[in-house]
Amino acid sequence: MRILILVLVCVAVVPCSRAEKPTTASEPAIGVRPWETHAIDLSSGVLWGLRRNTPLSYRLVPTELSWRSPQAFGRVLEGGGRLMIRHRLTLIGNWIQQGPESRYFAFSGSPSIEWWNARGTWALVGGAGGGFGWIDSRQVPGGQGQDFTLNWFARLGFEHAPTPHRRFGAGLMFNHLSNGGQTDPNPGIDAVGFNLSHAWSF
Repeated sequence: MRILILVLVCVAVVPCSRAEKPTTASEPAIGVRPWETHAIDLSSGVLWGLRRNTPLSYRLVPTELSWRSPQAFGRVLEGGGRLMIRHRLTLIGNWIQQGPESRYFAFSGSPSIEWWNARGTWALVGGAGGGFGWIDSRQVPGGQGQDFTLNWFARLGFEHAPTPHRRFGAGLMFNHLSNGGQTDPNPGIDAVGFNLSHAWSF
C-alpha cells in the first residue's frame, strides 16, 4: 500500500514540475537582467574620414574593449521597459588603413545610455565621451602634429541579448581625434562609420 501511494505521488508531481514554463533563449532567467550585470564588450568596424579638418583621405579600423557597469541611474517606464545610465570605460586600438599614420592606441570614458524592453532582450544604446591616446605621427602635411592625441566620440545603436550572458550589437559612430591645439597646424581627424559588437555579462 505504501509503495502504491509513493508511485501515485511521483506520477502527480513529475508532470507538475514539467508544466513550468522553461527559460528560452529569448527570455533571460528571472532575476538576471542586463541592467543588473557587468558587461565586457568587444567591437570592431570601419570609420571613413570626412576631410573637414585635413585634405588627406583617412580610413580607420577601430577595435574596442569596453567594460560597462550595472545600472548607475535609471527608471522603469510604463509597460515595464527601462531607461538607464551605466558607466563605460574603453581601451581603443585603431588600425589606420588609409592615411600617413598607421596606428592609434587610446583610452576613453563615457556614460552608456540604454533603453531596454521589459523582457531585457532588446535595447537602444547610445552615448558620447572622450579620452586620450597616442598616434604614430609622421610630420606629414595634413597629418597629425604630435603623438599625444585627444579623442571624442558619439555612438548610437542597438543590442540583442539572446541569453542572459551574451549580447550582440550594431551601431553608428562618429569619432574625432586631435591634439587640442598643442601644435600648429592642428588638422585632426573627423570620421564616421559603423561597428559590430559581442558582449559577455557577468
